Amino acid sequence: MIANLLTSVRLVLAIPVAWACAEPEAFPSYLLLLLLVVAILTDYFDGKVARYMKTASAGGMLFDHGTDFILVTSALFAASYTGLVIPWLPILIVFAFSQYVLDSYWLLRQKKLRMSMLGRWNGVFYFVPLVLIGFLQLEFMSNWSEALRSTIMLLSIILLISTLASIVDRAIAPLRVR
Repeated sequence: MIANLLTSVRLVLAIPVAWACAEPEAFPSYLLLLLLVVAILTDYFDGKVARYMKTASAGGMLFDHGTDFILVTSALFAASYTGLVIPWLPILIVFAFSQYVLDSYWLLRQKKLRMSMLGRWNGVFYFVPLVLIGFLQLEFMSNWSEALRSTIMLLSIILLISTLASIVDRAIAPLRVR
């Protein structure tokens, strides 16, 4: 129950985080970074709380990963709207997450999500460009804006490649089992 409440906080944050990425001037400069810190902390603790309270479940895992997907993808779509992120990245994340869910539940007929190491690390690193965008919006970082913009774009290219690799890895994984 408490773990799902922590996850729900991230779900509620998806809209303001995406909005702050798309229209940074509509919010105080520190707000995006603050919202992302809350999102990351709730992501870190929801699973720990569920395991500690012995309430961890396949449904809770799907809720956690689905919420991360919604928050990160909507924010990256918003960031692509501003030109900070390659537009293909959030599109590929939609495809990769759909493949993850369909592969786990329908193709392999498992009762929970089947994670891959590359997919897990992609999920973690999808937050990094968003955090850098949060720093980019801070007024005292204006001297670093070009370096931050370049770093965000480079990271989006790296994540695009690693997401493609994850999609291919998941697609050929059933062939390795046979």
